[in-house]
Amino acid sequence: MASTNSANSSQTTAADNKEKASAAKPQEQEEEVDIDLEAPETEKAALAIQNQFRRFQKKKK
Repeated sequence: MASTNSANSSQTTAADNKEKASAAKPQEQEEEVDIDLEAPETEKAALAIQNQFRRFQKKKK
């Protein structure tokens, strides 16, 4: 009887996890991003991100 209870609890857990995962997914909505791509701060941030990515790629090799 103990093995039956553990089997049922594992099935319930799997079903609960699926429900939680589907409930956690937000409805697909387009998010409007208001970023000024011409702003100097944006350009500096983009360059910093690109430099870090290049360093990561070199280190990865």
